[in-house]
Amino acid sequence: MKVLVTGAAGFIGYHVARRLAGTNHCEVLGVDNLNDYYSVDLKRARLAELAALDDFRFVQADFADATAFQGIYSHFKPDYVIHLGAQAGVRYSMENPSAYVHSNLAGFLNVLEACRKLPPKHLVFASSSSVYGAGATVPFHEDANTDHPISFYGATKKSNELMAHSYAHLHGLMITGLRFFTVYGPWSRPDMAPTIFSQAICDGRPIKLFNHGKCRRDFTYVDDIVDGVVKVLLYPPATPPVPPFRIFNIGHNRPVEVLLFVRMLEQLLGRSAQIELLPPQPGDMIETCASIERLSAAVGFTPKISLEVGLRHFTDWFKTYYRPA
Repeated sequence: MKVLVTGAAGFIGYHVARRLAGTNHCEVLGVDNLNDYYSVDLKRARLAELAALDDFRFVQADFADATAFQGIYSHFKPDYVIHLGAQAGVRYSMENPSAYVHSNLAGFLNVLEACRKLPPKHLVFASSSSVYGAGATVPFHEDANTDHPISFYGATKKSNELMAHSYAHLHGLMITGLRFFTVYGPWSRPDMAPTIFSQAICDGRPIKLFNHGKCRRDFTYVDDIVDGVVKVLLYPPATPPVPPFRIFNIGHNRPVEVLLFVRMLEQLLGRSAQIELLPPQPGDMIETCASIERLSAAVGFTPKISLEVGLRHFTDWFKTYYRPA
């Protein structure tokens, strides 16, 4: 089968593309614009790993460029589409909202339009736990009200869900959205907590923990995320429902205080952290926790990697990539 993966040079996109291209009878085309939101060298290093796989090909392009993306899509004619490309980051969305409009709104529209003109068997796209607002109760259930996200990034992801629902309704596209919960692991982004904290610990710089380190996050190891994405991809929505559209949470369902997360990194890195405990920051959620019963019932999803094991894998990679002997 032929699978198009947007954001293939990104953290989750890299792992998904690697898993798919490493299986038999799966041809993967990765698309990424390699923007400089964070280190392009890291993105190229991920692509170098993927280039060793016979069934992976890569095209550097911006899916927000409608003409370019439509041309790539029409030429490849994918059986399945996994749309993971996006402008990520809650805090950066406060500084540069136009980047989120470009990639997350205009870009996602281009993906939907390409799929409308040549429908794949299934489109799976990345949403986010950020769609849940400040009033959401834990664990977060897919049926909870998501009309009031507290970050602009979350607002764009909520918009993606609405856009996808309308295309499923109007054009019969098979679409599934996945609300990711705090994904971590090897090759993670440098603007994410594991790398930020690890760099600070190794450099002897202070770590700022908002809400006095008491925020709780549903840390989910990337291999568990990939398992869920691939399982969902192969099982499109049944008809009914009409429209053929679903939303699933995908997380670990075991939130951990961020302060404890830092303490675990200290042990694995063999160094002490300098911690500054600060008040809550606007746009941050106090706790995230995914209800995963719906995804488990649909495709048998069960996270397998504990935080202890996952962080060990992450720090092993971190020391190899950032701190080679």
